[in-house]
Amino acid sequence: MIVAFSVTPLGVGEDVGELVADAVRVVRESGLPNHTDAMFTSIEGEWDEVMAVVKRAVAAVEARAPRVSVVLKADIRPGVTDGLSSKVATVERHLSA
Repeated sequence: MIVAFSVTPLGVGEDVGELVADAVRVVRESGLPNHTDAMFTSIEGEWDEVMAVVKRAVAAVEARAPRVSVVLKADIRPGVTDGLSSKVATVERHLSA
């Protein structure tokens, strides 16, 4: 599965980059394939391992913020691996045609 999620600390002011970095650090240290852009972090793996990483990432932000908002979207497709790369490669192939 691929999960795209964002964790937003609330009640800590406008500058939330440091707290968001805490969540991204958890994802990167997980060892699972991942990608971070301006809006979401995507992570790929089996259901239980991905959700455990998301939970730890939220907990990292929750430790420093009185409230946390989470947006999550999941693509559950058994048997597919390397979806983070292959899905983008497919779109790029069509764009260059």
